[in-house]
Amino acid sequence: MTQDPLVVFTPSGKRGRFPVGTPVLTAARQLGVDLDSVCGGRGICSKCQVQPAFGDFPKHGVTVREDALSEWNSVEQRYDDKRGLPKGRRLGCQATVQSDILIDVPESSQVHKQVVRKRVEARDITLNPAVKLYYVEVQEPDMHDPSGDLQRLCNALKDEWGVEDVKADLSILKTLQPTLRKGEWKVTCAIHHSRDAKPPTLAHIWPGYYEGSIYGMAVDLGSTTIAGHLCDLQTGEVIASSGLMNPQIRFGEDLMSRVSYSMMNAGGADEMTQAVREGMNALFTQVAAEAEIDKSLIFDAVFVCNPVMHHLFLGIDPFELGQAPFALATSDAVSLSANELELNLPSTAQAYLLPCIAGHVGADAAAVALSEAPDKSENLVLVVDVGTNAEILLGNTEKVLACSSPTGPAFEGAQISSGQRAAPGAIERVEIDPVTKEPRFRVIGSELWSDEDGFKDAIEGTGVTGICGSGIIEMVAEMRLAGIVDGPGLIGTPEQTGTERCFLDGRTYSYLVWEDGERKITVTNRDIREIQMAKAALYSGARLLMDKFGTDEVDRVVLAGAFGAHISPKHAMVLGMIPDCPLDRVTSAGNAAGTGARIALLNKDARTEIEQTVGEIHKIETAIEPRFQEHFVNASAIPNSADPFPILNSVVTLPSATFNTGGGDKSEGGGRRRRRRG
Repeated sequence: MTQDPLVVFTPSGKRGRFPVGTPVLTAARQLGVDLDSVCGGRGICSKCQVQPAFGDFPKHGVTVREDALSEWNSVEQRYDDKRGLPKGRRLGCQATVQSDILIDVPESSQVHKQVVRKRVEARDITLNPAVKLYYVEVQEPDMHDPSGDLQRLCNALKDEWGVEDVKADLSILKTLQPTLRKGEWKVTCAIHHSRDAKPPTLAHIWPGYYEGSIYGMAVDLGSTTIAGHLCDLQTGEVIASSGLMNPQIRFGEDLMSRVSYSMMNAGGADEMTQAVREGMNALFTQVAAEAEIDKSLIFDAVFVCNPVMHHLFLGIDPFELGQAPFALATSDAVSLSANELELNLPSTAQAYLLPCIAGHVGADAAAVALSEAPDKSENLVLVVDVGTNAEILLGNTEKVLACSSPTGPAFEGAQISSGQRAAPGAIERVEIDPVTKEPRFRVIGSELWSDEDGFKDAIEGTGVTGICGSGIIEMVAEMRLAGIVDGPGLIGTPEQTGTERCFLDGRTYSYLVWEDGERKITVTNRDIREIQMAKAALYSGARLLMDKFGTDEVDRVVLAGAFGAHISPKHAMVLGMIPDCPLDRVTSAGNAAGTGARIALLNKDARTEIEQTVGEIHKIETAIEPRFQEHFVNASAIPNSADPFPILNSVVTLPSATFNTGGGDKSEGGGRRRRRRG
């Protein structure tokens, strides 16, 4: 008896024998091979493209003849004429098995496509969105089958795709009958698949075969900015990204001031909820306009945010987050309709908020954990999401610890005398000559340094307007390296520093960075103090997690957050923001929280994964840890009065002079500021 032909699929390696005449798509489905199809094998969508291979393949134990598949047919020719098929490709629903065959499924034809990430150390995203398209042909009604149109549509989805118990809301029912008749009983359905016990729901229906795309939004709702990424749910591609200021800023720069506003003003929480939702709708409109797509095609949205933003976005008063024990209304992931959040999206659109880790460690930290996966690292990795409220993760495959540190807005240029947000004209890079004490810098919007020819012409449109967050970090670190600021954080006199740029400014000294006819940019001792407080809070949180881990060193440091992408590792370490670590092992993850949101948007299984991961993260509350204050005091010095930083000291030489003339300890980190408590 002759055996049926052997079909081998790569890259999966799955194989099986099938009768002559079996479509390749059918063979793939029976073997569980990841081969896409929206039209159900009708030769309409062309998503089931495969690449047959011919010749001898000893590795697979198969020899493939040129006639191993059926001949090129009219359906394939029609598609090739209309859209073009890459050379050698066949449509899996049209090509049938004639003899032993080796079939490669290209990445573009896989259901769970890999969306490649730009950063090499990050994981790829498996494309498996919650909303998918299905083309079906529905049985027409007749007098002998009195069932409703929705029931027959659901029967077609079950019979052709195995999608059962599909539900539809009123907006779908209103359009269902005219759409079915316009499409001559052939329609394309967008279906939202829930991961829990909820049945799948119809998000939209189109007459005939819909050739367009469907979209989702991944949003990082920060206390300062709201950033959104519009993604094509069929390809995983980011179509457009945009951001805007969080309108809640008028109620307070930092989170606790917003919680206070809620406490002190009747209806304050509702005001802030309304403001952030209006901002969110403005962002959705802005991104859709930039991408030139219809906002009604956005059917899914994923949000990540800190706990206070989480509660205010949901319309929950954050009162309890303002006092110990900082209880969340819920730490679980939240799934609801976009309508419930008053989002101007289709009534069928869904929203998903990642779980929070603890009262001060939110869904944004969970998203960072999803993106950077410290729980999958063999080495001990410290992940720091630098913002108004810094979220810190420390872990490896053994365990992951998390905490939050209230750094305040100083790192973003706020509360700094010449500070500003990152915008054209803001100083972002700094170098100070250790001998002459002269600064040179670069501003956003120009590639030239301030001492290069053409600089003044290059900045004519903007001028030098201030110092942004990354600039103030480099500025203070360079002042420390140049001997303008001492370990305790005091700016010296002109005699002590050797430069007239240090001038008496009230009771302390300031450093002159830039002066022209319009503006004078300086760094004051109060600015140094603000940065010391912010970086001490950040470092203390990290050091506390290291204590809990029983270690004095980490293998790798990842700076996350949009701001973290611009921080110089060397300057961050000179400042004492992060623990001592080889500089080549300090990397930037960019907006890791936004990336985590994108992963959860494009792969619904990642939502289950992060919910499980969050349940296993150990939360540390810095407010009740006795050693936090000790670490904070030590970390107030630049870089630190207790921790030695041997790796940093092998790279740079820190001046040992102390400018305090009031007596006391003159050693590194000593002097009057060393004794200040907080």
